[in-house]
Amino acid sequence: MYNRLNQYRCIIIRGKSQKEIDDLLPAYAKVIDDITPCEVEEFSQKFNELLALYLSADKRIKKTLDNHRTEIAGKLFGMYYVEENGYVYASERTKKFLKDNDQPAFFKDLCYKMQFPNGMQKPQTFQPLLDNKISIRSNAFVLRVLQLAAAKHLVLNKKEIGYYILNSLDVLQGIAVPEEVMEAIEKDRKDGVVRKIEAEGKASSYNYQHINEQINYLELANLIYTNGTGEVWLNQNESDAIQIFASDWNKTPEFDVYSFDLSTVEGRKQFELEWTAYFGKLSDKVQKFETTASALGVTDELPKKKKETSGQTTVEIGDEGEAFVFEYEKDRVFKFNPRLVNRVLALGKTKGLGYDIQSVVAEEGDKADFAKYIEVKSTKRVTEPNLSDAYWMDTLNITRNEWIAAQQHGEFYCIYRVYFVRGRILMYVINNIHQKQMEKKIDIVPLTYRIDFGKDAIDQIVIEEIKNNV
Repeated sequence: MYNRLNQYRCIIIRGKSQKEIDDLLPAYAKVIDDITPCEVEEFSQKFNELLALYLSADKRIKKTLDNHRTEIAGKLFGMYYVEENGYVYASERTKKFLKDNDQPAFFKDLCYKMQFPNGMQKPQTFQPLLDNKISIRSNAFVLRVLQLAAAKHLVLNKKEIGYYILNSLDVLQGIAVPEEVMEAIEKDRKDGVVRKIEAEGKASSYNYQHINEQINYLELANLIYTNGTGEVWLNQNESDAIQIFASDWNKTPEFDVYSFDLSTVEGRKQFELEWTAYFGKLSDKVQKFETTASALGVTDELPKKKKETSGQTTVEIGDEGEAFVFEYEKDRVFKFNPRLVNRVLALGKTKGLGYDIQSVVAEEGDKADFAKYIEVKSTKRVTEPNLSDAYWMDTLNITRNEWIAAQQHGEFYCIYRVYFVRGRILMYVINNIHQKQMEKKIDIVPLTYRIDFGKDAIDQIVIEEIKNNV
C-alpha cells in the first residue's frame, strides 16, 4: 500500500535554465558533429574550445566547459558516446536533431528513456539507489498521474508532483500505482494538508532542485505546461505522445542496471560503456515524437489558405515552415502590388534549384519587380531565441546547390529562419548571405555549408501572435 510519508531524494544531473538549454542544444550538436569521430583527449580539448565561442567570458573557465561537455551534453543528454577503441562518436539522438531541428522531439526521446537508476552518475554515487531497490520510469509515472488529474479536472502543482511522485520512495521502488497517488493527493487536499519536501538544514531550493530539473525537461519536450505559480498541466496537443509515455508507467526500465557487477572495476567500466551507448540511441518510439506546429500552440489551420492567385495550395508545399513563408510572401507582395503576387512560387519540391520559394523584391525603388530567392530553414523549440544575449548564435545547414544559388543571386538571395515556439512564430530574415560571409557576419563551414549567425546578421524579425494556444 502506498505510503506517501516514505520520502527519498532521487536526483538527476543539474542542467541549465530552460532558455539556456534551448539556446545551447544546437551548439552542443554542432560542436559534437564538427569534431567527431576523434580520440577522447582531442574531443575534450576541441569541444571546450568551440563551445567557448557561445559563452560569455565569465563562463569560459575550464570547470564550466568541462561540465557542459561531460555532465550535460554527455551524461544528461546522451549526445555522444565512447567506444572501447577510445574514440568518441556523435549519438543517434544528436544526428537526428541535426537533421530535423526538432528540439521538443529531442527532449521527448530523452524523457522517454529517462529512468532510475541510470548511468548518469558514477556507480558508487548511485549505489544507494540499488540498495533501496529503486526501479522506475519516472516521466511515464508523472504523465499518467497528470492524466488522472485532468480527468478529474484537477490541476496539480510542482510541489505535489515532487512530494507524491518524484521524491516518493514507494513510487520510486515501483510499489505504488498512479491511482493510489491520485487518491492520496485528493485526500490531503480535502483535509487541508499541505505536504512539503524538507531536508534538515537545507533551503527550499535544495529540496526541490531535482524536482524542478525533471519537470523542466518534460516542458522542453512540449508535453506539459507550467506557470509562475507552479501549476502543471498536460499539453493536450501532444496527447498521442503523452499516451505513449503514460501507458508504460508500470514497465520495468529498459536498461537493467541490476544485471551488472558494480563491485569490480571491470564491471563498472562495462556498465559505463553500455549505458552511454544505450542512452544515446533513439528509442523505438522516436518516430511518434515529431513535433507539429499545432502541438506548440499554433493553430491547426496554419498556414491559412488565402489568395490562391499563384495557382498553388499550401497542401502542395508540405513543410510547415515553407508553407508559412509562402503565405507570408504572398501577403507581403499582394500588399505592395496585387499584380505581382502571381510571381510568388513554391518550388521546394523542385530538386537542384537551391531555394524553396521564388518571390519578388516588392519594395520601393527601381528593383521592385526583381525576383527574390528564398531558402526556408525551420526549427521547433519551446522557448524563444535569446537575442539579448550578446553571445547568442544559431546554426543551420545548407546544401552545395543552396550555397551556389546564394553566390549567383547575391543580394536577391536570402534565408528565412522560421522558429515555431509556443504560441508564436518568429521569422529571422537574413539577406545576401554571400556578402555577409565576406563581411564575417556569418561563418560558413564547408561540410554541408553550415551557417552560424548572430543577431547582427538579422535584418528583420516577424512575429505572429497566436491566440488561445492553451
